[in-house]
Amino acid sequence: MSTPPAPQPPLFRITLFYGPEALSGAPPRYGCVFNVKKRSWKAGVQVAVEVPCSQVEHLRDALDLEQWISDLVLRVSEDERSEYELRARDLFVKELCSAKLTLGLAAHIKQENASLPPDCLAEELERSVRESADRLKSGILAELGL
Repeated sequence: MSTPPAPQPPLFRITLFYGPEALSGAPPRYGCVFNVKKRSWKAGVQVAVEVPCSQVEHLRDALDLEQWISDLVLRVSEDERSEYELRARDLFVKELCSAKLTLGLAAHIKQENASLPPDCLAEELERSVRESADRLKSGILAELGL
C-alpha cells in the first residue's frame, strides 16, 4: 500500500502587514499591505493592495453580507454585537484585498515592492469573490472565532 504524497508547500508565504484602512484621495478606497515571500526569493516584498469603496459596497450587496453579519452576531452577547459587526466588515475588506493579491500573484508579481491599484484586476476580483463566497465567509468566521 502506498501513502499519498505530501501536499506541496505553498509557493508564497503571505502575511498581513497592516490594514485594512480607508485611504485618502480619489477615488475613495480601502487598502492593505501584505508581506509576500516566494520560496525561491532571498527576501520578501511588500505589496500594497487597494480596492475601491464602490467595489467593496457592490460585493457586500451581492453577497448579502449585511444580513449575513446581522445573523452572525446573534451568536454573541448584545453588548459585543457592534464590535463583532465592525470587525466582520473589516475582515471582509481584508479578504477582498487578499483575494486581489492572490490574483496579482497569479499574474506573476516580480520580487520587488509593488502596488495593486484600485482599477487593477477589478473584473477578476468580482468573479473570484462571487465564486468563492463560502470560503470568504468561512475565513471571516474563523477570524471572529465563531
